[in-house]
Amino acid sequence: MKNLPPALQAHLGDGTTTLAWCWKITRADGVSFGFTDHDCPLAFGGMDYEPESGLSASEIRSGSDLSVDSQDAEGALTSDRITETDILDGRWDNALVEVWRVNWAAPNQRVLIRRGAIGELRRGRLSFVAEMRSMAHVLGQTVGRVYQGTCDAVLGDGRCRLDLNDAAYSGAGAVLDPIRDRVFTVSGLGSFDSGWFSFGHLEWTSGPNSGRLAEVMLHEIASGVVTITLLEAPVRAVAGGNAFTIRAGCDKRAETCTAKFSNILNFRGFPHIPGQDAVVRYATADGGHEGAVL
Repeated sequence: MKNLPPALQAHLGDGTTTLAWCWKITRADGVSFGFTDHDCPLAFGGMDYEPESGLSASEIRSGSDLSVDSQDAEGALTSDRITETDILDGRWDNALVEVWRVNWAAPNQRVLIRRGAIGELRRGRLSFVAEMRSMAHVLGQTVGRVYQGTCDAVLGDGRCRLDLNDAAYSGAGAVLDPIRDRVFTVSGLGSFDSGWFSFGHLEWTSGPNSGRLAEVMLHEIASGVVTITLLEAPVRAVAGGNAFTIRAGCDKRAETCTAKFSNILNFRGFPHIPGQDAVVRYATADGGHEGAVL
């Protein structure tokens, strides 16, 4: 139950109300935006809430259990503050949201309905729908480790302890010739073996994608030509001369951890755990049933 300010409570009991929805959205990069479904700008709490975004809200769905409460906000892709490119680029993913109910005739009469985060974003040709989830969605995240044969650490993190800034595991290059939207030939990586950067990460340091990260699917060398294939096409087109920094990748196998990184002491998997073949194993005349590693 919400405790309403006395002035807002009196306004609600007056019979005729002048209410609007306001959303304050703070992206992961720290930039904050204010939107309202009122037809005029509103301002309170040091934030301006713009009406031209065309946002409109659905009803709020709430429950008394620990399920995730949600609300949808629909808007048109006509504002220069919410662009299709930024949505595709992931700039709005998991942004923090404050939902306010405001008396637009007296903005000091307001109540914070909920805090949450942007969940699923559905995009059409001319509009988008953003799902606003309550903070209960954090409870749905997996906590703890999973017993598996491959490593569950992120290459270079505090558990892996590998220094990816070492010259042996990172390189700087530039695009020579875009072949397709996510495939291009590069310069500057001729000293590395083919496949060294497969499953790694590439960070753009110049061009329209500057500052964005991309996952590398393939790193190939054929007849001296180095080709990089990204897992997904960048939102903004890649052009010749775009510079990047690239870091080695790992397929999470114990063999790779030993041969490529000499880091088996920090391997975070269980390579000797019995697999599904152990379930259907049966006795044979050639032995192999004394409990040793197969």
